[in-house]
Amino acid sequence: MKTGIVDVGGGLRGIYAAGVLDLCMDRGIKFDLGIGVSAGSANLISYAAGQRGRNYRFYTDYSFRPEYMGMRDFVRSGSYINMDYMYSALSNSGGEDPLDFPAVLANPMELFVVASDAETGEARYFTKADLSQDNYDILKASSSIPFVCPPYPVQGRLYYDGALGDPVPVEKAFELGCDRVVVLLTKPEAVPRRSGNDIKFAAGIQRKYPAAAHALRLRASRYNAGVFAAQRFALEGRAIIISPDDTCGVNTLTRDREALDKLYQKGLADGEKVAAFLSTQQQ
Repeated sequence: MKTGIVDVGGGLRGIYAAGVLDLCMDRGIKFDLGIGVSAGSANLISYAAGQRGRNYRFYTDYSFRPEYMGMRDFVRSGSYINMDYMYSALSNSGGEDPLDFPAVLANPMELFVVASDAETGEARYFTKADLSQDNYDILKASSSIPFVCPPYPVQGRLYYDGALGDPVPVEKAFELGCDRVVVLLTKPEAVPRRSGNDIKFAAGIQRKYPAAAHALRLRASRYNAGVFAAQRFALEGRAIIISPDDTCGVNTLTRDREALDKLYQKGLADGEKVAAFLSTQQQ
């Protein structure tokens, strides 16, 4: 039986999913396939490396540094979030908190990182074959929020956040052969996504990247449809949705250590639901 996990990201709310994944490491829970969107891709690659607590440090320590994100970088480079600091300076083999890339490669779990082509708005599903030691550009691309960040170049094309093309890739997980899927949301399952800033940010990239702007305007409806699909699979017993009962006041770019830690602790506790779900399924 092939088991998959989908982490939809959500900026700093992703610390909730990081807690779930740390619990999975504590319980020795393995997955055959993982799909990460935006911050979810970073969560899953640390999970694949077996580096418990690494994601927590990124959310509660490094994110508070001016090198990580802030208006200084936005004014200087047009990017509020410094992707190169996160996924190169910190994560490379000589960095402060290096990713154990050999462990990622040795892990038999298939890994897919979702990014959205800036020219077409369509989702691309990168794999481990698109990674190499100290080259984690697909994570940067997957996390590049439109307007907040410029699109990130990978293999000669520009990419934005994976949530534009496929915000909740649960159907993709089943298309890839999964029999059961764990879906990690970082906001309450019953709370629909609203367009909000998506409309404003879409206006900001409309002239240069009209297809991506269109995809961004559709993001909320696609997210809600993805959650609905996950709920349908859950009713069939083929999936489980793990989501917080509230976000503790954490939004995409909220930097509040106490709130972040509370959300992480919720993830640790809710991770037990993954263990329970998998234990009741046919092995």
